[in-house]
Amino acid sequence: MSAIELVCPGGSPAMLRSAIEAGADSVYCGLRDETNARNFPGLNFSAAELADSVAFAHQRAAKVLVAVNTFARAGATDAWRRAVDTAVAAGADALIAADLAVLAYARDQHPGLRLHLSVQAAANSADAIAFYAANYGVKRVVLPRVLSAQEVAALVGEAPIEVEAFVFGGLCVMAEGRCALSSYATGRSPNLSGVCSPPEAVSFDRSSGALTPRLAGLAIDRFEAGETTGYPTLCKGRFSTAQGEGYLFEEPVSLNAMGLLKALRAAGVRAVKIEGRQRGKAYVARVAAAFRGAIDALERGEETAPFEKLLTDLAEGGRETAGAYRKVWR
Repeated sequence: MSAIELVCPGGSPAMLRSAIEAGADSVYCGLRDETNARNFPGLNFSAAELADSVAFAHQRAAKVLVAVNTFARAGATDAWRRAVDTAVAAGADALIAADLAVLAYARDQHPGLRLHLSVQAAANSADAIAFYAANYGVKRVVLPRVLSAQEVAALVGEAPIEVEAFVFGGLCVMAEGRCALSSYATGRSPNLSGVCSPPEAVSFDRSSGALTPRLAGLAIDRFEAGETTGYPTLCKGRFSTAQGEGYLFEEPVSLNAMGLLKALRAAGVRAVKIEGRQRGKAYVARVAAAFRGAIDALERGEETAPFEKLLTDLAEGGRETAGAYRKVWR
């Protein structure tokens, strides 16, 4: 049984280096434009930075996976083609994509390029995965965060290619690649322009001791003094309805499936992925080191328990979940 590959986020060159130095086997990153789903100001890579970062990674036996994982806009696909070409020129080890046109361009123009299917494609059945493998030569699929551990195991047994699964970081509404909420409020979404809750649309009001975050003027939550707050996204807003007040779409909690590494490894999952390109190098260093320790412990035949509580304070809202891996609503 091969070791699980640890795939960590690299939102900047400094963050990429920190991830590798902390033990990441691979780092995924994107260019500084709308072709990647984390197109936040101050993040991502220029073409020169990407080439330098790939060289740094390769010197340390690590890999760089470039995300060109938004959906190309009609009549403006040149940017996505350029992004693919830039990744290849930089020596990237793989391209992460979801859009059929992007996959087709990469397949036709760069036949030697390894292709990974982004979670944005929401491929959660063996038939869907086989379609991408047969038609585009995809070698790995990143699973959407909607499957139980048992479903992942069954899918690995049927899928004709490698499987990668998220194990730590922020959770998204349970319909990967179909985010319409941010677009509804601000006109921009991670699927199309690479930005969820763009910073220019975020504001905070303070009154009577309470903090009210707003997105494009829409009040999406209210926090009393001392309450833990996170970056405001519409899917994690708290709203008042006729049925009462609560989180309609998703509660602000973070995924931590370190305790399931053994089961995922036994199921045949090839790689585990950490979310968080918009965080920072201190974050990725801590998370990579903890998961590196847990994966290495598994390789020695030991348990992961000593590592499972090392990252609790990084959880959004101070709360962790195993997500859909342990579905309790069925």
